[in-house]
Amino acid sequence: MEIIAFIITGAAVGLAIGITGVGGGSLMTPMLILMGIPFNVAIGTDLLYAAFTKTGGVIAHHRQQTIDWVLVKRLAVGSIPAAIATSLILRFAFTSVNNYGPILTSSLGIMLILTSAVLLFKKKLAVTKESQFAHRHQHAITVIAGVVLGVFVTLSSVGAGAFCAALLLLLYPHLPALRVVGTDIAHAVPLTLVAGIGHLVFLGNVDVELLACLLVGSLPAVHFGAKIGAKLPHKVLQPVLASLLLGLGLKFVFF
Repeated sequence: MEIIAFIITGAAVGLAIGITGVGGGSLMTPMLILMGIPFNVAIGTDLLYAAFTKTGGVIAHHRQQTIDWVLVKRLAVGSIPAAIATSLILRFAFTSVNNYGPILTSSLGIMLILTSAVLLFKKKLAVTKESQFAHRHQHAITVIAGVVLGVFVTLSSVGAGAFCAALLLLLYPHLPALRVVGTDIAHAVPLTLVAGIGHLVFLGNVDVELLACLLVGSLPAVHFGAKIGAKLPHKVLQPVLASLLLGLGLKFVFF
């Protein structure tokens, strides 16, 4: 029965991803925790889940030439070493998961709140004007943004999708929307893969059987959700989803 429940959970999240376009981290990790999965295992497993589910998106965007690989490399220069360093710090600076647990739950809550804010104010971000300072230091700021993403994605499994896209909109306001999405996904795959492997190898926070069940349910559901998503009103769906994520984020930060 547990296996069936996890497959259904994977299908539900996959369907939501296909309909709303919101990354699995902000949905899957809270759902797993609410189902009784330890938060550290939920975060570690979800990171690898995200890497697998987004790989197909990278292939599709690469074929459409909607990925800015230069920006992907800039982000990765900061995020990949930061993800590895974060996993190593958790492994060697703390004696057990009980010691670093509050860091994970607080980071998860903060990233859920930020993701909620991104969904609510996405249109305003899209019309943000580029400042002269940001233009002069784009390369360095992008790398620093990658470092921030690497740390918080490793700690929470949330942020490689919507939050990264928001950073790209702020730093590169003239970048076409489709290239923002493609670049975001192309960077999310190696980041979540490296962070997930860190949780698997250094921390033992990945349940391989759980991961397999989630993928069995979600992979076909994502494609089905994408087909029906075009027919549903995003103006209604995304604010509802944002409110849900905000409530969950507040729960993990304050309770």
